Amino acid sequence: MNKKQKKMLFRILLSAALLIALHFTPFTGAVRFLAYMVPYVIIGYDILRKAGLGIKNRQVFDECFLMAVATVGAIAIGLVENGDYTEAVAVMLFYQVGEWFQSYAVGKSRRNISELMDIRPDYANLLEDGKLVQVDPDEVEIGTIIVVQPGEKVPIDGVVVEGTSTLNTAALTGESLPRDAIPGDEIISGCVNMTGLLKIRTTKEFGESTVSKILDLVENASSRKSRSEDFIAKFARVYTPAVCYGALALAILPPLVRMLALGLAPAWGDWIYRALTFLVISCPCALVISIPLSFFAGIGGASNAGVLVKGSNYLETLSQTDYVVFDKTGTLTQGVFEVVGIHHNTIDEAKLIEYAALAESASSHPISKSLQKAYGAELDRGRVHNIQEISGHGVTAEVDGHTVAAGNDKLMAKLGIPSVPCRQVGTIIHVALDGQYVGHILISDVVKPTAKEAIAALKKIGVEKNVMLTGDADAVAQQVAGELGIDQVYSQLLPADKVSKVEQLLNEKPAKKKLAFVGDGINDAPVLSRADIGIAMGAMGSDAAIEAADVVLMDDDPLKIAKAIKISRKCLGIVYQNIVFALAIKGICLVLGALGIANMWLAIFADVGVMILAVLNAIRALFVKKL
Repeated sequence: MNKKQKKMLFRILLSAALLIALHFTPFTGAVRFLAYMVPYVIIGYDILRKAGLGIKNRQVFDECFLMAVATVGAIAIGLVENGDYTEAVAVMLFYQVGEWFQSYAVGKSRRNISELMDIRPDYANLLEDGKLVQVDPDEVEIGTIIVVQPGEKVPIDGVVVEGTSTLNTAALTGESLPRDAIPGDEIISGCVNMTGLLKIRTTKEFGESTVSKILDLVENASSRKSRSEDFIAKFARVYTPAVCYGALALAILPPLVRMLALGLAPAWGDWIYRALTFLVISCPCALVISIPLSFFAGIGGASNAGVLVKGSNYLETLSQTDYVVFDKTGTLTQGVFEVVGIHHNTIDEAKLIEYAALAESASSHPISKSLQKAYGAELDRGRVHNIQEISGHGVTAEVDGHTVAAGNDKLMAKLGIPSVPCRQVGTIIHVALDGQYVGHILISDVVKPTAKEAIAALKKIGVEKNVMLTGDADAVAQQVAGELGIDQVYSQLLPADKVSKVEQLLNEKPAKKKLAFVGDGINDAPVLSRADIGIAMGAMGSDAAIEAADVVLMDDDPLKIAKAIKISRKCLGIVYQNIVFALAIKGICLVLGALGIANMWLAIFADVGVMILAVLNAIRALFVKKL
C-alpha cells in the first residue's frame, strides 16, 4: 500500500467514524448541518475540486461531476425538507471506498509488472587500475569487459570471457530453474548472477540490450488499446451526458406535467430526489475502471508467467486464436544438430565417434561440431594427418596411421566401399576404416522435450489446426510432424514462401478466426508481422523477435503458447462478465430509480457496489499460475 492509498484509507475511516458518531448526537438546525459537513468535506473535497476543474476546463461530464451534483443535491434536499444529510455523506464515502479498491487493484497489478521491472540494472562494473568502478550502463560501449559479482544483475548483453556461475532467469522467463554460465556462453541482460564472479565482453549497447527492449515493451503496453476498451471509452463519452440530461428531465418534466396538465402538487423534492438517485446509479465507474483494469491485470499476470504481451489489443486477438502456424527449426526443435544414433557398427561406438570426430576436426561445419560434442573430449589434432575434404561427399584422413573416410553414401560409392543405408531420417555419416565399412552415425535436429505436449495442449484448448512450415526436406518435416501430431506440414520453403503460405492460410480461414504464427524471430520477422498475431519463441537476445512479434515468450518452451492463449481467454472472459453484470444491474436500478422504487442506498450499491465487485473480478486476471 503506497502513501496515497494510506492517506485515503485514513480519510475513509475518519469519515465513517464521524458519520456513525453523528447518528447518535442530538444536533439540530444549522449545528447539525455544519457537523455533517465535516465528514463530507474530509471524504469528498478532492471529488468536488475535480468536478470544479472539469467545469472550468469545459470537460464537464465525468464521474466526479455526477457525484458532486448528486451529493450537493441531496444536501440541498436535506436543508429544505428533513435535515437528513446521512445519505449525501454516505454516497461520497462509499464512492471513495470504491475508488480505493480500484487504486489498490491497479497497484497490485502494477507491482506484478514491477517485479519484471526489477530487471532494470542500476549500474555496470568496470575494472580500472585493479578496482571496480560503477558506471551508468548507458555509458558502456560495445566490446567493453564488465564485471558482474554474485547477487548483481547482468546489465548488458554479452559473452562470458572469464568465470563460471549460475544465473537466475526468473524475472525474464517466469521459470525458477537456474541456468549455468561458462566462458564462451552468450548471456543476456536482466539475469541475476547467483554464485561466481563473471567477466563479460559486451556485444550490445544498453539501449539495444534485451533488458532495455523488454522494459520499453512493457511500459508501452497500456498505450495499445483493445476494441473492448475503445468501445467503453466511446460509450462513456456518449452515456454520461445522456444520463445527466435524463436526470435533469426527470427532475423538471414530471413536476411540470403534474402541475400544468394534471392540476396536482408538483412534488419537486420527490422528483429531484429521484433524479439525484438516477445520477448516482448511472455513474459508469464499474465499466470505465474495471475493463482497462482487467486488461492491465491480464498483461501483468502474463508477464509473471514469462509471456510479454505488447498491448491489450493483442491480448484480445490472442484469445480468438484458432489456427497456429509454427516454424520448425528453433521453435519445435532445438535448432542444434546432435548425434542421435549409431547403427551397423563393427567397432566400439565410442571408437567410431572418435575416428569420425578426428577426421572431421578441421571443418567448422555444424556436422563436425556435433561429432566433436558427441566425442566429449579435447581433440588431439596431432593424431590427424593428410586431411582431404571432398566437396559434397565428406572427408578422408589418416588417424593414428589408419585411413579414415567419413561422409555420405556418395563418398562410400566413390571409394568403392559398400555402405548400409539408414532407415531413419536425418544426416547420415558413413564411416570406413582402412577401406572397411565400420558403421554409420545418425545426426539430426532434436525435437524440444515439451513440443509434443505443447501441440496436445493447443488441441485441448480448442485450437482447430496446427500447421508447420520448414525449409527442411520433406522426409525430415514429415517425421517431425508425425512425431508431434501436427495437422498439416509444408516443407522445402524459402522465407518468402513462408509468407505466401501464411497469406494463403489467412485467406482460407473464416474471417472471425485468428491465425497465430510462432517463430524464433530471427529469420521469421516478415511472417510474424503478416499473421494476425505474431508470437516470438526463444526471444531472449533476439532483436528481430521483440521488434516484429506481438507476443514475446521469454524462453523457448512451446508449452507457453497454450498458456498465453488461456491467459488471454480468461482475461476476455472477465471483461465480458463485467460488461454484462454492470449494464444489467445499472439498467434495472435506473428503471427502479426513475419509478421512485429505488432510494439513495440502492443507488450506492448500483454504483459503488457494482464497481467494487467488478474490480475484484478484474483482479482475478492476475492469477494465472494454475491455468
